[in-house]
Amino acid sequence: MQSLSDNPEYTIDSGSRQLMNMGELWKYRELFYFFTWRDIKIKYKQTVLGFLWAIIQPVLMMAIFTLFFGHALNVPSQNIPYPVFVFSGLLLWNLYSTGLSSSANSMVSNSHIIKKIYFPRLIVPVSSVLVALFDFVMALCLFIVLLIYYQQAVDLSALWLWPTGILITLIATLGPGTWIAALNVKYRDFRYVIPFLIQVLFFLTPVIYPIGMLEHEILQYIVAISPMYAAIELFRIPIVNESPDLLLIGISAISSILFLIGGLFYFKKN
Repeated sequence: MQSLSDNPEYTIDSGSRQLMNMGELWKYRELFYFFTWRDIKIKYKQTVLGFLWAIIQPVLMMAIFTLFFGHALNVPSQNIPYPVFVFSGLLLWNLYSTGLSSSANSMVSNSHIIKKIYFPRLIVPVSSVLVALFDFVMALCLFIVLLIYYQQAVDLSALWLWPTGILITLIATLGPGTWIAALNVKYRDFRYVIPFLIQVLFFLTPVIYPIGMLEHEILQYIVAISPMYAAIELFRIPIVNESPDLLLIGISAISSILFLIGGLFYFKKN
């Protein structure tokens, strides 16, 4: 009779200690396309207007904010037409809010697939952010039309700040997104916290108002902690005639990176 000591022992490797195993992600790169395209089709399935909703939503928000903040309250807009000012902020904010909401719920909504086959779990929240990026590209085309309509001058030498702002937005989205995605698996209460959190962050980020409206310096530093502040300010530089506060942008950029590192670490750990 075989003793217990004779039984073979197996070791299960927990995987690389890297926060992002780029080699493994590249190996499963086709899954990015699968999850992203699947979610895009599901999102607009059985809708009459289809992809046009990616444009209609920011246009309606722009119209409402222009009416109440641009005309009724005369909120300053850094020497550019208020519709252009607010749309430039809504562009990145919608990418952030949509990506954050989708990625935060991605692990739960894809649990039936995750339980069946192995693949890098990070693909799931990243693909959710890519779906939001698809909507962003469509809205960006409308933004360019808006610039032409208002004959808004654009500093072409600073145009590289647009992709920089987009990159920071993706970093700011993926960090909290992966963090909350892992938390949401254990504690389903977070799905109720996410909409409230996004709403609070919206008013703490200069999307519909310039940071110069905040007279107290301490308030400006509090706003700069928002990971989206740097993205929006950098994105607006080519169309405004005001120089941003580099210290505040630096604080916001560091905040984005710290959220990303913390989010990836917690996601991998759990």
